[in-house]
Amino acid sequence: MKKGKDYIIFPLDVSTYDQAMKYVALLKDHVGLFKVGLELFISQGPDIIRSIRDEGGGIFLDLKLHDIPATVKRAFMAASHYGPEFVTVHCDEGGEVLKSVAENNPGNTKILAITVLTSLDQKKLKELGYSQKYSKDLSSLVLLKARMASEAGCHGIVCSGHEVAMVKRKLGDELLIITPGIRPAWSLVSQDDQKRIVTPADAVNNGADYIVVGRPIRDAKAPADAAKKVAEEIESAL
Repeated sequence: MKKGKDYIIFPLDVSTYDQAMKYVALLKDHVGLFKVGLELFISQGPDIIRSIRDEGGGIFLDLKLHDIPATVKRAFMAASHYGPEFVTVHCDEGGEVLKSVAENNPGNTKILAITVLTSLDQKKLKELGYSQKYSKDLSSLVLLKARMASEAGCHGIVCSGHEVAMVKRKLGDELLIITPGIRPAWSLVSQDDQKRIVTPADAVNNGADYIVVGRPIRDAKAPADAAKKVAEEIESAL
C-alpha cells in the first residue's frame, strides 16, 4: 500500500552537486522521488541522475520539453535512456508533439504533460493572448490540455491541486496527476510566487497521485522532520 512519503516529490532546485546530494542523503528515506529540473540538470548533467540513483533515490526529470515534434521526440528518447520514472513535456505545441513522444517511447519512462504552470493566473493568461473563455476559467484550459495529453497517449499530467478532482472526474483514474504548488498550512508565506496553492491533504483528497513539496521542506531547520510532517498530513487524508 502506498504510504504518505511515497506521494512526495522533492525538487532539487539547486545548482551544485554537493547541495543536491546533501538533500538526497537527508531525504531519501522520507520522500518518494527527487525532481531534477533545468537548473540542476544543466549545471551538473546526466551524472547527477546516476549519483541520485546510486543513493537509492527515484528520479522525476522535469525538463518541460518544448520544441517542434521531431526535436522533442529525440530529446525525450535521449532523456529516457537515463531511466527516470517521469519526464515532462509541454502541451503548448499541441497533441502532435505529445503523440510523437508517446509513440516513440523506448523504455519504461512515463510521459507527463505540463498543462498550466502554477505561477500563471488569469491576468497573466490574458496578457499572453488567451481567449476570455480560458483566461477567465483556468480549469477549462487545464481540462483541454489534459484531454489532449490523454488522447495522445501520455501517462499523466502536471496541474494545480485546484483542478485535480475535475480532471479525475472527467478523464478517470488512469491518468496520473502530479501536483506542484503544495504548501502545508504551517508553511504559508506572503509574496509566494506560486499563485494556485493547496495543502498536501487537500491535493491527495482531490486525487493527486504525487505532490511536489519543495520550499516547506528545504527551508525547514530539520528538512527530514518537515518531510515526515508532510507525510503524516497525507496519511491523515488517506
